Amino acid sequence: MSLRIHKIEPGQDVSRFLAVPRQLYRDFPSYVSPLDLEMRDRLNPKKNPFFEHAEAAYFVAEKDGALMGRITAQIDREHQKRYTDGVGFFGFVDTVEDPQVCAALLDASSAWLRERGMKTLRGPISLSVNEEVGVLVEGFDTPPMIMMPHHRQYQGGLIEQAGLTKAKDFFAWHYDVGVIPPRAARAREQILAEPGLRIRTVELAHMERDLRIVMAIFNEAWEENWGFVPMTEAELRKTAQDFKMLLVPDIALIAEVDGEPAAISIALPNLNEAIRDLDGRLLPFGFAKLLWRLKVKGLSTGRLVLLGIKKKFRTQRRWASLSIGLYVEMARRGHTLGMTSAELSWTLEDNGAVNAGIKMMGGKLYKRYRVYEKPL
Repeated sequence: MSLRIHKIEPGQDVSRFLAVPRQLYRDFPSYVSPLDLEMRDRLNPKKNPFFEHAEAAYFVAEKDGALMGRITAQIDREHQKRYTDGVGFFGFVDTVEDPQVCAALLDASSAWLRERGMKTLRGPISLSVNEEVGVLVEGFDTPPMIMMPHHRQYQGGLIEQAGLTKAKDFFAWHYDVGVIPPRAARAREQILAEPGLRIRTVELAHMERDLRIVMAIFNEAWEENWGFVPMTEAELRKTAQDFKMLLVPDIALIAEVDGEPAAISIALPNLNEAIRDLDGRLLPFGFAKLLWRLKVKGLSTGRLVLLGIKKKFRTQRRWASLSIGLYVEMARRGHTLGMTSAELSWTLEDNGAVNAGIKMMGGKLYKRYRVYEKPL
């Protein structure tokens, strides 16, 4: 029987789509299966506000009754509004080690995008640049952190064999929590001594208000980054709702200067540590295990997902050490919470200033993710 590609429309049953990685990674010890419930919501246009400004299709490859791979194709109108570049995206690419399967899925994604007028194929982006980005090309021996992808060693090579070339690399950095270089510690003391500076935690009782502050600074601080697309109002509200259970205020910080929000530093406990043995399922006992691990036992790992400073403060010499001060503050607070290691991710390969600051804090580059593209 020949290879067959099945198209799934958003809103239809995605069970086979979700089953692909569970089958491919069954014997891959560093893989962590995301929660099926969360994945179904992300792929459902009625649950994910991404679809208010995007359209997508899902594809599954099958041969002789066996699942061989999957992929998505999507068009983000917010991206088009910002860049007008005719770029369409693919995401959630997972295949067996077979060039024919990977090429067939990429061809299906390309054809769908071409029919809708797109000029370039780029990915993996799953689904938005504000979600999971890239295919893992270095760092396969450690499990992925929350909201970060994971792949087999061969996946990037198969994408290249299909004719795509590197567009950009993204870095993930490992950090031993509590290990603070003396220079960084001094920078923290100096910045905290500045008159008018206040570092406060995000308030769960005012989550949407504070997350609005976080996103405003994020959108301004990151707007010049490659591929950046700002969050919409609906995506902001959904994020606030999702974060309520997971966010730990002690490692979700807003820095204010004379009462004005100036910078943010947001870390999340590593949910993947809590769900690693659940195989994506909360029933029958998974939810109780997850709740106990999050709320009672606590997690030993976390991920710094956002750190940004408003432009007006980045250009003032007085606040030159603000980012280092926030790094150290986060490390001290994480250590108090019992965390032993953290990931700082992601950063762009060509963002020299940010990467240098992470190195100064003792961060070590330990994973690399790659986004590919080709003309359609």
